Amino acid sequence: MLMDFTLKTYKSLLQSIKNSGYTFQTFEDFIRNPKEKVVVLRHDVDLLPQNSQSFALIQAEMSVKATYYFRAVPESWDEGIIKEIANLGHEVGYHYENMDVTYSKLKDKRLKAKVERGSIEYDRLIDLAYEDFCESLEKLRKLVAVSTICMHGSPKSPFDNKAIWDKYDYRELGIIGEPYFDVNFNEVLYLTDTGRRWDGWKVSVRDKMPQQDSWVKKGWIFHSTNDIINAIKEDRLQKKIMITFHPQRWNDRLLPWLKEYFFQKTKNIAKYFLIQYRTWKSEHSVF
Repeated sequence: MLMDFTLKTYKSLLQSIKNSGYTFQTFEDFIRNPKEKVVVLRHDVDLLPQNSQSFALIQAEMSVKATYYFRAVPESWDEGIIKEIANLGHEVGYHYENMDVTYSKLKDKRLKAKVERGSIEYDRLIDLAYEDFCESLEKLRKLVAVSTICMHGSPKSPFDNKAIWDKYDYRELGIIGEPYFDVNFNEVLYLTDTGRRWDGWKVSVRDKMPQQDSWVKKGWIFHSTNDIINAIKEDRLQKKIMITFHPQRWNDRLLPWLKEYFFQKTKNIAKYFLIQYRTWKSEHSVF
């Protein structure tokens, strides 16, 4: 059995997908013309963009196309790597978090306290977040073509970054797709390494789908990458799949691997209690 969350395991996963007759499409290509048996590889570049660079090079060697979403923050934004990944034939998109970023920039604590859904302050926050989104999108488009976007979810934030689209329409900006809005997950199985595990929806605040219960009933639940590889080899999955990776979690070097392993274990415990607290708070709220 392969050691999990290493580049060697990642290569094995890609090879098993290829051997099983799946076509690889970028998210843009999938939106425009989805193939019958297809896997969309989505990569959220939250940290350590050099890890995403390694992923992109592996895929290029295997003639695989994928999609990479970069945040507009220093720990993700590397213009050289962004251009290189695009030049390898992969898609680059914007991993937006503008509600969080804009709220964090508000200096008036009394104003921050008034930012609640339905308030004038909340509506103004959406306006400011949209302006910030447009600025970051334009900055990225000066480097590469961008036609799709994807929300970045911060578990500690009280805001959902997708809230911008309650008021605005990203299609007016030439964006053709956002996974959480433009994929029919009744037809597309969604797998994500959130929490450095493939059953991370249990400790995920935002990266989860309402179809998860039906996938559990069908046996489409996995803990390790090897579990997914075996299911693919046995042809037990549906024909359309989106797989989300966070490349900073994958490493062949022992020390970085151990650091990420223990960090995510601690983080998952914290997220579990955060979810429990928010559930309790919601159930005991007085309206």
